Amino acid sequence: MTDQIPPFHPVSALMMPSASPPRDWRTSPRTGPFGAPSGLRYCRRTMHKTLIVTNDFPPRPGGIQAFLHNMALRLDPDRLVVYASTWKHGREGREATAAFDAEQPFTVVRDRTTMLLPTPRVTRRAAGLLREHGCESVWFGAAAPLGLMAPALRRAGARRLVATSHGHEAGWAQLPAARGTLRRIGEGTDTITYLGEYTRSRIAAALTPQAAARMVQLPPGVDEKTFHPGSGGALVRERLGLSDRPVVVCVSRLVPRKGQDTLIRALPAILAKVPDTVLLIVGGGPYEKELRALADNTGVAASVRFTGAVPWAELPAHYGAGDVFAMPCRTRRGGLDVEGLGIVYLEASATGLPVVAGDSGGAPDAVLDGETGWVVRGGSPEESADRIVALLQDPELRRRMGERGRRWVEEKWRWDLLAGTLRELL
Repeated sequence: MTDQIPPFHPVSALMMPSASPPRDWRTSPRTGPFGAPSGLRYCRRTMHKTLIVTNDFPPRPGGIQAFLHNMALRLDPDRLVVYASTWKHGREGREATAAFDAEQPFTVVRDRTTMLLPTPRVTRRAAGLLREHGCESVWFGAAAPLGLMAPALRRAGARRLVATSHGHEAGWAQLPAARGTLRRIGEGTDTITYLGEYTRSRIAAALTPQAAARMVQLPPGVDEKTFHPGSGGALVRERLGLSDRPVVVCVSRLVPRKGQDTLIRALPAILAKVPDTVLLIVGGGPYEKELRALADNTGVAASVRFTGAVPWAELPAHYGAGDVFAMPCRTRRGGLDVEGLGIVYLEASATGLPVVAGDSGGAPDAVLDGETGWVVRGGSPEESADRIVALLQDPELRRRMGERGRRWVEEKWRWDLLAGTLRELL
């Protein structure tokens, strides 16, 4: 069987629910868990006081939650009010939520439910908060379905309404019944933001031409001060007993779409050319048992390491333990299960690694194909193996692509730059 490497700490799981809010790489002495990173650069222009309406906010774990929180931390806290659902019922959920909210520099108001829906009650509560706090702008953390409240909140006094789309809205755009919902959201808001060209093209097809023309790109960012070359990879290698072996690292939740199974199937061909290679699979998830069985059945178990869930604070070091980052994600369920963007590719680039990405959804938007890495067919072990071998056998190519990726992150994907875009919208 493959070896299970215990995580550095037993909590703060990578992209998995945990008993308490993760103490992650956003921690700072000033704000505690999920707090602003040291040296945070706030946007300076004055913005309208804004009400964020969302289900996706910490301590509920997940990528969208981290996206919204990182953006919120880079806006003026005196001009921000968050209206969010409760993480989960019970004492544990209440205590974790209260502890998180108390650490924030802005006001957080929690609904009693664990899921906000655009019902009359929730709409009245949002309208009341808008008036109570003197907010002029509204930011819906996920366009669908909360953006359906836009007309009512405009009547309540909102001057600007912005709705942010993620991967699931692109899936909705393919369903006849849901396209009408997206169209109404587009008509009711001033702007729908999108992650990348893939999600834009799908969502725009469901909107009126006028609403589609108002769309603005707003992807998640990367903290280039946290994810950088020399971030502790040698310590992870020592801990895992990898010494100086070539390492292909994949950091992601273990679900079929992410393509860890494709990497395992590609490993025999990789080992035939680069015999000492190790596949380092970082993260937890429901697909782990199947992946372990696949590694056994493929005969490569000795060359695969599963770390299990890893604390957020240790993610940069785990990226840094690799020579190549690979996640050949693929589209599933007739196009409904797709990669919205793939922030892990950008985190790997910031760490100085070349990347091999799948062609699912918006994943190619996170790679400069042929410059920061390569895009392959997500379901093709052969293509993944060819690109990974080429990188492992060519240190100069790895260095060149890694350096180009780092520059690209610094030029385009910094949080402070992206928060500036949001401030202009609000």
